Order: sequence, then C-alpha cells, then structure tokens
Amino acid sequence: MKILFLSLSLFLVDQISKVLVRGCNLPWFNINHSGLYPGESKPIIKDVLHITLVENPGIAFGIDPGESLRDLILIITIMTCIGFFTYLLFAKNADNKVRISIALILGGAAGNLFDRIFYGYFYNYAPLFQGYVVDFLDIRFFRLFIFDNIHGNYVFNFADLSILSGVFILIYLILSMKSKKTEKTLAPQLAEDREDAT
Repeated sequence: MKILFLSLSLFLVDQISKVLVRGCNLPWFNINHSGLYPGESKPIIKDVLHITLVENPGIAFGIDPGESLRDLILIITIMTCIGFFTYLLFAKNADNKVRISIALILGGAAGNLFDRIFYGYFYNYAPLFQGYVVDFLDIRFFRLFIFDNIHGNYVFNFADLSILSGVFILIYLILSMKSKKTEKTLAPQLAEDREDAT
C-alpha cells in the first residue's frame, strides 16, 4: 500500500500545480484565484523557464493525434490506470524498482486523466470526459522540432514528467534484465571456450 502513496502524492502535486496555474473559483470557501489565460506566459528564468498555460487536447508534451483518436486515448489511459493500480495493489512481492516505476506512471497518468474527465465540466467549456490537459512548464532551451507546440517549445506538466521518468526507469530495468539473461546464457559457452584455449 505504501507504494500507492507515491502515486497519490504525484497526483496531488500535479493537480495543485495545475489549479494554481489555471485558476479556480470556490465560492463556498470564498476563494477566487484567476490564474493565467490560455497562451499567457510568465518568465521564471527569462528564455529558459516560463510558465505558459496551454490547454492540450492531445497527449503528453502537446502531441495531438487528432480528434478521431482522442476517445481511444481516453479508454487506453483508463485501462492503464486500472491495470497499474491493480498491479501495485496485489504484486507486493515484485521488484521494488519495477513497482516504483509503475507508481510514477500511474500517478502521472491519473493526473492527466483527471483533467480529461473533469476539467471541461469544472471550467465550464466541455462535458465530462471531453476536457483538455493543462500544460504549463515551458522549458525554452529545448528546441526540438518534433513537437508542434507553443513557440515551438516543450510545454508540459508534472504528470508528463512523472510518466516519462517511470517509462525510462522501466525501460532501463527491462534492458538490464535482458542483459543479465544473455550473460547467464552465454556463461557456460564462454567457460568452455576458456577451457579449450588452455
């Protein structure tokens, strides 16, 4: 269960940061925080890091696969969250590093999924399940042109970072396991070759 607190913590950090950037109105608590308007940008470190509000209809890092695939992406994200949550709940004896990577992916995926399900309704621009993901971390020294985003730069959020970190850790672990298996398979042959050489 402890590993699920990592996912929950990442989810909360992501959602709090998005609400601070996007703004919120909670009349019951007398809270009215205006936030930024879409496209507005504020420099934290000029030409390096800006907070730029982008409402992203696509997937991570502003990649938009088109309207026809949005429902499919939503379904895949829901199934991924359910699958990873179930894994973390029941695979208590699995490798801890694998569980941490899964928890990172789950926390990030849940953060972006929450935006898609509820933000259109909360912010009164779309029905449930039709919302956009709030992106705001605009790192301007990355000039990679594979993403067609605001100012040609990455604009992303903490959920995207969490997913990316989890995926990289998982890939590293898989490659390490394959490398160890290859070494074990080749070990008898190498030992035999050494004996033949002597």
